[in-house]
Amino acid sequence: MTPHLKQVVAQLLTEAPFGLTQGEKEARLLPALDELTREHYARCAEFRRVVEVVFGGLSTLPYATMAELPFIPVSLFKRFELRSVPPEETFRVLTSSGTTGQAVSRVVLDRDTATHQAHALVRIMQQFVGKQRLPMVILDHPGVIKDRASFSARGAGILGMMQFGRQPLYAFREDMSFDFEGVGKYLAAHAGQPVLFFGFTFMAWEHGVRALRERNLRLNAANGVLIHSGGWKKLEAARVDAATFATGARETLGVGQVINFYGMVEQVGSVFFENKLGALQAPVFADVIVRDPFTLKPLPAGQRGLVQVISILPHSYPGHSLLTEDLGEWIATDQPETGLGGRSFLVHGRAPRSEIRGCSETYVQPE
Repeated sequence: MTPHLKQVVAQLLTEAPFGLTQGEKEARLLPALDELTREHYARCAEFRRVVEVVFGGLSTLPYATMAELPFIPVSLFKRFELRSVPPEETFRVLTSSGTTGQAVSRVVLDRDTATHQAHALVRIMQQFVGKQRLPMVILDHPGVIKDRASFSARGAGILGMMQFGRQPLYAFREDMSFDFEGVGKYLAAHAGQPVLFFGFTFMAWEHGVRALRERNLRLNAANGVLIHSGGWKKLEAARVDAATFATGARETLGVGQVINFYGMVEQVGSVFFENKLGALQAPVFADVIVRDPFTLKPLPAGQRGLVQVISILPHSYPGHSLLTEDLGEWIATDQPETGLGGRSFLVHGRAPRSEIRGCSETYVQPE
């Protein structure tokens, strides 16, 4: 990472995470993203190959908008180990969660990237839950963080969130059964205090909300907040949408607040939390663009397309500009009702395979 990029990231991480307007943010991010793109182009052969074949090479002039920056499909991380640092600088390798036999993403972190991503997550979390570390109930089992050298996305997410809690308790046993007695005693010991619950959406519903409903139980955590993410695909099949999930969580966990966030292992730290209007909000060091699934042209507000996520944080791997397989739409920028600067958007789930194919066929496999 160049000294200038380090300085830019350091400055952005001192800003309030939603304290810049969209225009102010773009003015700060674009020159740095231009520099970061050229750095990855020089250091990562696979990224360079995509830029050459798909985008006709790098622009000889600085990119005028973030929409003009080259991007790669997030699925490439399941096929290649993309890195912009030598092997000896590898600090940690993150892997995405996948079902048996499914390819997983591998994301190479050096110390600087890991530190910046962790700092970014802290800044965003403090915006929504404050700086005080709260008693914490993790809606998972302890086995997922045993291997500290090579984390799954699930383990990395839990470990990252644990820094915002204290005296963490795992609500599930190794077999994913709910520890009713243990959780009940824990909440009784912290009666009247705010409690932070964290879990991945499907598991929080399947092994938390449903388990409590089956026993007609409601936990006593009125001052609590549940933060959850990911795992919507299986719930959508079961016709559980965001509103249904939030209602079920309040009825069974007893929490007063339910907050969803959107993120991925390929851009750890650049997470998008729900604002008070229920839309996802881009922080100062990240942004989102929505593209037509077939032409890949950027779309205006209110039109659904493939979500592209942008972040200034990934330096050890070319994950700064990624086209996802999720369908979404951006809603507005700098909404006064939220008090947050930047772009807000919605994610509507995974794109059908036909739409994904329209995008993925644009890319040529690196040689």
